Amino acid sequence: MSLRLKLQRPLALLGLASASLLACGAASAQAVSSLDAVQKAGVLRICTPGDYKPFSFQKPDGSFEGIDVDLMASLTASLGVKPEWVKTSWSNLMPDMVGGKCDMAVGGISVTTERQKKAFFSAPYMVNGKTPIARCADVAKYQTVADIDKPGTRVIFNPGGSNERFARANFKQAQMRLNPENLTIFDEILANRADVFVTESAEAITQQRLKPGLCAINPDKPLQYGEMAYLLPRGDVPFKAYVDQWLHLARASGEYQRVESQWLK
Repeated sequence: MSLRLKLQRPLALLGLASASLLACGAASAQAVSSLDAVQKAGVLRICTPGDYKPFSFQKPDGSFEGIDVDLMASLTASLGVKPEWVKTSWSNLMPDMVGGKCDMAVGGISVTTERQKKAFFSAPYMVNGKTPIARCADVAKYQTVADIDKPGTRVIFNPGGSNERFARANFKQAQMRLNPENLTIFDEILANRADVFVTESAEAITQQRLKPGLCAINPDKPLQYGEMAYLLPRGDVPFKAYVDQWLHLARASGEYQRVESQWLK
């Protein structure tokens, strides 16, 4: 056998092996994609804390409402499946997602690098930075992080999400109070048992409408840039591509804008 043939044969075998590995990898990725599994099951399991107006809020009867709830109705319709809501908490959001309790998670989820380490994000659908909310009489006192971070200020925050991370990272002198859940924080401020809560501008705007006496502070000039997106299984490229394309078309058609304006205007 000539030297040329000796060289060609291993290269040919290597090429076949590489092609086989690529084909197997593609087949494997396609087989485990939620895009296929969800359509086969006829159900999209959606994790949400359900305590974050205007994105996702669980009503007393157990049903959910909000921007993300309406948009998930559109996504599931495009897939030809039904939504199945899985109640979680901000502390358990990532463990539930990684543990396979749901196919995706929604409900006002901020894009962070820490979450990105364990999951994929869809394309962002909203820019929504951190904004203080306080009693309207105190708006002038809490214009900046430095204004808030004083020994006499009672900062309240909910556990497990980006609000807690922002509070702990930025407030070193203020009195810090962890509230077990999100829903009662606004009443605590109104009752003068807390002074300031820093959350996303959309929630601050929504709550000032729902709770007379509370004011969002400079929601058009947030303290920190932020984006909202949907949480998806890490590595599931086909499913992410589908969700991103659906979101793009929802924006292009005006469907997304109609849903958002219903809850924010």
